[in-house]
Amino acid sequence: MNRWNVYVTNEIPKPALDMLEESCNMEVNRTGQVLTKPQLLEKVKGRDAVLSLLTDPIDAEVMDAAKGAKIFANYAVGYNNIDIPSATERGIMVSNTPGVLTDTTAEMTWALLFSAARRVVESDKYTRMGKYKGWGPMLFLGQGVMNKTLGVIGAGRIGLSFAKRAKAFDMPVLYTDVSANPQFEQETGGKFVSLETLLKESDFVSIHTPLLPETHHLISEHELKLMKKTAILINTSRGPVVDEAALVNALKTGEIWAAGLDVYEFEPEFSEGLMELDNAILCPHIASATFETRTKMGTIAVSNILAAMRGELPPNCLNPEVYNSKR
Repeated sequence: MNRWNVYVTNEIPKPALDMLEESCNMEVNRTGQVLTKPQLLEKVKGRDAVLSLLTDPIDAEVMDAAKGAKIFANYAVGYNNIDIPSATERGIMVSNTPGVLTDTTAEMTWALLFSAARRVVESDKYTRMGKYKGWGPMLFLGQGVMNKTLGVIGAGRIGLSFAKRAKAFDMPVLYTDVSANPQFEQETGGKFVSLETLLKESDFVSIHTPLLPETHHLISEHELKLMKKTAILINTSRGPVVDEAALVNALKTGEIWAAGLDVYEFEPEFSEGLMELDNAILCPHIASATFETRTKMGTIAVSNILAAMRGELPPNCLNPEVYNSKR
């Protein structure tokens, strides 16, 4: 079997690259920077496969530059960076890495929730600046978590994993989705409600929806005004689910108390004023950033490429009709 020529658009954990190198000739972008569109167009030429990242816009132009490529293996659960219809039209398979970051993302969501509620980042900055001169009864008062109502938008794998942990804090759980989820209710005790009810009654609101046309700006000015003034919004899903300009205004005016964000509407750019807000916890899209998870994501992406190289259907193929049409 011929060794495939594979391009990896950014460096991923070594065990995954070692696994790929055993069977393929590979080139890796080791700059740590996201490739510009012209760079990406040049680098994908003549490749049998491309291991891409969520930060790489894989559109028809990129696919045409990679003429002859059999698969784009995305190093992510999401795949809104890839034009799948264009890939299917060109006979190119697309794969992702589902299921691997469920618990890791749920953990990060809780980290953001606690950091925002107890003003961890703000007080850390205060202490490092030498401002701490002793205990005071009004110093950095925050929001308690025990027995507070948790609202979960999106009852999929990550939303479920996140909500299950609320039992440890005796938190009643409200959730909303396209329809009721019996498994979610059984494992969390959650109550299915409308988005409006959830926003009005929750002390903490956590977003776990995919980015779809119908979820774009799901949380905007109207929705933020429904929330309690003491409420905290957490987003570890996709940035454009939240109207970021409206969120900045809500945080500035005290319409909500705080937010914890790992994703942004115009990532890696930020809406004007967001960076200056002390009541916004801002992380650089690191919800899946554990050694274990990022390595597993890599080995899954590589496994998809190796399956395609062997003439098999990649286990996480998003457009299997391409494979079936060639059989």
